[in-house]
Amino acid sequence: MEDALGRIAHHFARFAEIDGQDDPLYRALAAVIGGDAALMGLLLEAPSTQRLPVLLLAALHERILAGDPHPLAAYYASVGGTRAPDDALPATLRDFIQREDPALRALVRTRATQTNETGRCAVLRPALQALATRLGGTASAPVELALFDFGCSAGLNLGVDRYAYDDGVEITPGASPDAPVIRTHWRGERPTGLLGAPCWRAARRMGVDLNPADPADETAARWLRACLWPGDAARRERLDRALADARRHPVPLVRSADGLSVLERWMADLPAGVTPVLVNVWVLAYFDAEAFRAHVERIERLVRERGLAWISGEIGKLAPLPSPPDCPPGESPGSSTLWTLQWADGGVPRAGALAWSHPHGRWIEWLEA
Repeated sequence: MEDALGRIAHHFARFAEIDGQDDPLYRALAAVIGGDAALMGLLLEAPSTQRLPVLLLAALHERILAGDPHPLAAYYASVGGTRAPDDALPATLRDFIQREDPALRALVRTRATQTNETGRCAVLRPALQALATRLGGTASAPVELALFDFGCSAGLNLGVDRYAYDDGVEITPGASPDAPVIRTHWRGERPTGLLGAPCWRAARRMGVDLNPADPADETAARWLRACLWPGDAARRERLDRALADARRHPVPLVRSADGLSVLERWMADLPAGVTPVLVNVWVLAYFDAEAFRAHVERIERLVRERGLAWISGEIGKLAPLPSPPDCPPGESPGSSTLWTLQWADGGVPRAGALAWSHPHGRWIEWLEA
């Protein structure tokens, strides 16, 4: 237990110093929790891969969003709080945790962080366009793709073609006036040819997750809101718009511990001429080395034998790797997401790196000409 608490303390120290600097409240909470073994011990209820500050912070946020009045809510902008972290915060936090202890333990034990960050669609959009052009799609004759989101949470990224986009150069309207607006900026050359009218059409959509979140379930939606940082109003609005869009356009979301078996069965039922596309973003980071190798081998077999295309946005687990870019000031070193593409070209497997990006899509550095 001492080793586990030591690792948790290290994570909280790093979060307070580096990872949490976008939110003063979360930095302050991390500093308090990281100095208190009893508070950190709540994370021992979680699976080892989830013993991270963001899970406990999300559990605290969920209880605040649940609406029971407590002085701690005054620090949370997400519920209208305006109080800055101060000397009263540690005692207020401990009182809240004592009151909510059973609920917090249940959340930490049964939940996982599921940001469902639709900002990543800023990169997914040109990645899908890059695939479609390789398959011969054009704006006048788009190819048909079937999108399969591995680690889908609420499946919000499956609405990539309905969202609005603003990259500071051009605004692309969404399918409706209240569509989420995905904002980003380009570092380096902007891939203009991949940002026009889509060369593809979504013929099918499906998601798989260990614990999929139903967009129509308010408890599940509250957990997704809790996984956002309380001071980020823009992400909160974007999430709420995406949830509303998903309720209008429901897709199958499957609970499974073997998502690739679900994928294979789904592929078998696709119409002829439709290319299945597997998408994962910040999921493989939770795989251990052996599970990761087995997972990749299964996918590569499906690429070779069944024409699967694979778009992966991770933290550089796939090799060979291009050199990662220098992170902008204020970002965590090593947090950049690498986007790669594998597909079958006339039955011959092909692979390449597409882009580096901020983990939430705030910036993109495209690697292809």
